[in-house]
Amino acid sequence: MTELEELVQEINRFEAIISQWDESQRCVAVGLKRAIEALHKEALTRLIKNLKQESMSALRQAVDDEVVYAVLLYHELVKPPQTPLIERVQAALAEVRPGLQSHDGDVEFVAIKPPDVVEVRLIGNCSSCPTSTLTLTQSVEQAIKNYCPEITKVVAVNHPPADANSGGNSPLASPVATWVKATTIDQIPEFGILTGQIGKNSLILYRQSGEVTCYVNACAHLATPLDRGKLDNGIITCPLHGFQYKLATGECLTTPGISLQSYPVQIKGEKVFVKLPKYSI
Repeated sequence: MTELEELVQEINRFEAIISQWDESQRCVAVGLKRAIEALHKEALTRLIKNLKQESMSALRQAVDDEVVYAVLLYHELVKPPQTPLIERVQAALAEVRPGLQSHDGDVEFVAIKPPDVVEVRLIGNCSSCPTSTLTLTQSVEQAIKNYCPEITKVVAVNHPPADANSGGNSPLASPVATWVKATTIDQIPEFGILTGQIGKNSLILYRQSGEVTCYVNACAHLATPLDRGKLDNGIITCPLHGFQYKLATGECLTTPGISLQSYPVQIKGEKVFVKLPKYSI
């Protein structure tokens, strides 16, 4: 048995003993417990304040320790982890998808439009059904709002229009994405970002040693614009809750397994092209 487990058992043993005391005795014990906890919380609050001023990396490293995190969470000095917004949207769509597929329809995620709008696309029978509006509001929208209370509106975007020359029957008609000139290489600072708007897309472009990457300008957590955050050594920090992303790859360093929404990039001479969905341009 570890020392930590022994401490937890000791606490549980004393709590069991105190629970058998009469009310006046329990009040004394509870009062002492609250006074000690208040003292500890004040000490921890001051410690966190000093660490923030001296070294945020040291503070993050300390909070990564499960015991430290548990104590800080007990004293309400850190927030409990929240599943990133994009993951909750996908979970909501997964919940309604079987019902839609039973009628030869489906729904897919398109984008998060900060601060509180989600775009989806109804496909198959759902896109042409006369009750598609009802499907959106009573099924898809309700599910997303249940999983994501911060979302106030869900919008269905249309399919890309069919190629007039193909009659809409060719599988190669209406490519879902196209290359768009975004900027020139010299406009993106080395080891820095350039923010731009192309159609419905707010993008950030990052340049490092001749390589350029492009992402939606939205944190994967709550879709906060990232260009307002701090950029340091190729890592950008969301200004709202401190989620960090490695701009060379888009991976999230705060919550492994999630990443920024990226778009392919091509460099031709001095021109930088980004491949974007046609429905969003």
